[in-house]
Amino acid sequence: MEGLQVDREEDLPVERDNGTSSWEFLLLGMGNVPSLQTPLFLLLLMIYLVTVVGNILIIVLVVTDQHLHTSMYFFLGNLSSLETCYSSTILPWLLASFLTGDGTISARGSIAQLHLFGSFSVSECYLLAVMSYDRYLAICQPLLYASLMTWKVSLKLPTASWLVGFLISTVVTSFLSHLKFCGPKEIDHFFCDFILLLELTCSDTSVVRLLAFTLSLLDIVFPFLFTVASYACIIAVIRNIPSSVGRQKAFSTCSSHLTVITVFYGTLIIVYMLPRTPQLRQLNKVFSFFYTVLTPLVNPLSYSLRTQEVREALRRMLRKALAISRAQNIAVPVS
Repeated sequence: MEGLQVDREEDLPVERDNGTSSWEFLLLGMGNVPSLQTPLFLLLLMIYLVTVVGNILIIVLVVTDQHLHTSMYFFLGNLSSLETCYSSTILPWLLASFLTGDGTISARGSIAQLHLFGSFSVSECYLLAVMSYDRYLAICQPLLYASLMTWKVSLKLPTASWLVGFLISTVVTSFLSHLKFCGPKEIDHFFCDFILLLELTCSDTSVVRLLAFTLSLLDIVFPFLFTVASYACIIAVIRNIPSSVGRQKAFSTCSSHLTVITVFYGTLIIVYMLPRTPQLRQLNKVFSFFYTVLTPLVNPLSYSLRTQEVREALRRMLRKALAISRAQNIAVPVS
């Protein structure tokens, strides 16, 4: 953040604190419709609570239930951890802005939000590719699965996903933090999107744009193509299974993952691949809502409702909790 310089086009004083500007951006959010503020706040609050509770519940189940101590559910636990952090970089600030009516965010805050959001979103791209590779080995190479997907490999793959996401986001935001911003300070979005911040700078952005484009090929396009190739092989193998029961069982292990991939990559590609014309700005905001807010919500709902092992683990946990509660009630002496 050191060296972030922000100037206004107008002759207004710029306060500086150890070389860091006190410039603030104004996020316009979901739109200035007073009658919708309360319903939107309640909807977002419900989505955030379900997202956090649902993903934390999956993490607890994966950690505590021995039946879920497999590579597939270890990756699922990492995905739930990512999406808990992912949604927490945007929704708490958005909820607070609804309550206070203040949509301003400091330059430091915008860079921090962009860094965290970028880290978690890039990590999720790679983790989804890792999960598709795991399903490819389990279905297409079942005899080699145990030898290829060892616990050491299972630990290294998600760790690498987290580290790559953090490093790539750090590189991009470090370049962005040295740009000069000269206004306007309004951002027509509900979070600090990288492309919109570039539109507010008066510095030469050619290097940053080239860097971002190059890295996007590595952290979005490559994992997406790898995931598509993995599922193309999986579908080809499933179609050749003679038993309809076998086909259904094989596909059931992939359907939840496919749901998350479709929502995440589908909206991500629409937002960042379509031309950013004025007519499409509001539409981009709607699709951004899908991959930033709804994708973390889809994960716990999809895996808890469609995966039999997770449902059974939840039943076992509830039975244990009920048994402990009954034992405590019996142990309490009646006066």
